[in-house]
Amino acid sequence: MAYDVLIQNGTVIDGTGAAPRTADVAVVGDRVARIAEPGTLGNDAGRVIDATGCTVTPGFVDIHTHLDAQIWWDPAATSSCWHGVTSVVMGNCGVTFAPCREEDRDYLARMMESVEDVPAQSIAQGMPWQWETFGEYLGALDALPKGVNVGGMVGHCAVRYWAMGQESLRNEPADASAIDRMREIVDEAIAGGALGFSTSRTILHRTPDGEPVPGTFATLDELMGITSALGERGRGVVEAAPGIDRGRAEDLDREANWMEQVSLATGRPVTFGLAQSRTHPDAFAGMLERIAASNGRGATVRAQSTTRGIGVLFGFANRTPFDRGPSWRALRALPLEEKLEKLRDDAYRAQMVEESLADPPPIAFDQIFLLPVGEARYDGPPDTSLAAHAERLGVSAPEAFILASLERDGQAFWNYPFLNPSFDAVERLLDDPNVVIGLGDSGAHCGQIMDASLPTYFLRYWVQERGHFGLEEAIHMLTQEPAELFGIADRGVLREGAYADLNVIDLDALELPPPRFVTDLPGGSGRYIQQSKGYRNTLVNGQVFMEGLEETGARAGVVLRS
Repeated sequence: MAYDVLIQNGTVIDGTGAAPRTADVAVVGDRVARIAEPGTLGNDAGRVIDATGCTVTPGFVDIHTHLDAQIWWDPAATSSCWHGVTSVVMGNCGVTFAPCREEDRDYLARMMESVEDVPAQSIAQGMPWQWETFGEYLGALDALPKGVNVGGMVGHCAVRYWAMGQESLRNEPADASAIDRMREIVDEAIAGGALGFSTSRTILHRTPDGEPVPGTFATLDELMGITSALGERGRGVVEAAPGIDRGRAEDLDREANWMEQVSLATGRPVTFGLAQSRTHPDAFAGMLERIAASNGRGATVRAQSTTRGIGVLFGFANRTPFDRGPSWRALRALPLEEKLEKLRDDAYRAQMVEESLADPPPIAFDQIFLLPVGEARYDGPPDTSLAAHAERLGVSAPEAFILASLERDGQAFWNYPFLNPSFDAVERLLDDPNVVIGLGDSGAHCGQIMDASLPTYFLRYWVQERGHFGLEEAIHMLTQEPAELFGIADRGVLREGAYADLNVIDLDALELPPPRFVTDLPGGSGRYIQQSKGYRNTLVNGQVFMEGLEETGARAGVVLRS
C-alpha cells in the first residue's frame, strides 16, 4: 500500500496565504507525504477520500482555550472538534492546574471555577490529579489518548501560589527570593515543554474568596524575573489577560510598557486578549496604537481578539437576565418540562414579571438579541433585541422574554455581547496586522458563553457573507498565523513533510446552528455546546478523527511542546 490516506480532487488551501490549487494529498503515518496534480498518485491507499467540490485545509489552531480539565473526560475537545480545530493551547490567563501540591488541588479547582466557570465538582470527579510539577502534568497528558493535539502554558496563579503560599493571595510585591523561586518553577515548566507563561492582570478575575487572583498586580521586576526563564531557553510565549478594565490612559501605558519590556528583554513574543468594551469603547484602539509603537521599537507583541462579540447567553435552559428574582431563580433547578409548566401558569408568570420590574437587571434591553432558530447570527439586528420584541408585543421586557421562550418550548437563546459589541470594532481588530484570532475560550464559561465556534463563524460571516477576507487569507489566519506565534512547528500548513492535521470542508454546505445547553459534565453539571455543518473530514496526525459531527474513535493527538 503506497499511502495510508489519499484525499483526491480537493481544492487545496495550504495555510500560507498562497492561491488555491486542485490537488491530491497523500498521507503516510502522521505526515503529508505528497501533494500532486489530481490523478497522478494512483489509488493505492488504506483510505481514499473523494474531496471533489470540497476545500482541503490545514487543521485549525485554537490558541486560547481552557480545556485543561475537560480534555481529561472529553478527549475529542467538543465543541472545538466540530469546527475544524486540530490543535489547542491551554493554560491561558494565568490559571492552570500545575504546578500543584496535593493539598492545594481543591483550591486550584475552585480558582478555575471562580475565574473560568468550570464547575469544581466536575474537575474533582473528571480529572485525575497525577502530578505536582508542570513537567509531570505534561507527562500525564502524554499518556492520555486524545483526539486533538494539546499544548499548555504554565500559569502565574499556580506558580505564585506554589512559591509563596497564602502570601501570594495578598498580591503584595514579591521579594527577590520569591521572584527567583517563581523563575525556577517556570524554567522547569519550559524545560518540560510548556508553550509559555501566562498571567492575569484583570480585576475581573477573582479567587474563590472574591479577591484578585495571584499575580494581578505583579511588578515589572516580578514579570521580568519570571519571564527571563523563557529568554534564557529561547522558547515559549508570554500570554496575558491585561489590566485595562478601566480604560484609563495610564493603565494602557502600564500594560503596553511591561509587555514591550518583557519582549525586548527575552526576545520572546507577548500576546494578550483585546476586545472593545461597552464602558470604554475606544480603549482597544489605544492599545492597538501602543503595541504598534512597541513593535516598531523591536518588540513582538500581538493582541488576540474574536471574530464577533463575546456574548453571555441567556435562556430558560440555564440562566436568564432576571434570575435575581426568587421566582425566576427557583426555575433553574427544575427539568425543562416543569419550567414550561410554571411559565404557562398565569399567576406564576405574573409574579415573575412583578419581581423583575421591581428589581431589573443592569443590562439595557436593546443590547440583548434573540438568536434565530436556523443559523446563529451574532450581528444583532436591532429588530431582534428584547426591547424590540417587547415593543412589538406591547408588554414589558421580562414578559417578552418569557413569551419568546414559550414560543420555542423553552429553547430560545438570547445573546448579550458584553465585549466587542460593535462589528466595526471587530473589523478593525481583525484587519490589524498585530492581531491574531483567539479568545474562543473553549472549555471555559460553561454556563455563560459559547465562542468555540469562532472559526466557522469567521468563514460564514467574514468570508462568505461579507466577502471582507479572501478564503486563502482567512485560512492563513486560522492556521499558520497562530501556529507560528506559539512556535508550533510543522502544523498550521499543508505541505509535504508537515504533520497531517487536515480538514476537508464542503464550504457550500457550511452552516452554524444555534448553541444548545446540555448536562454532560462530570457530576451532572451543564454547559453550552455548538455544532456545525459542512466539515466532511478532520484528520489529526494522519488519522481520520471526525466524520462530520461523528468521532471515529481515533486518538492520535499528541502533546505540543515548545
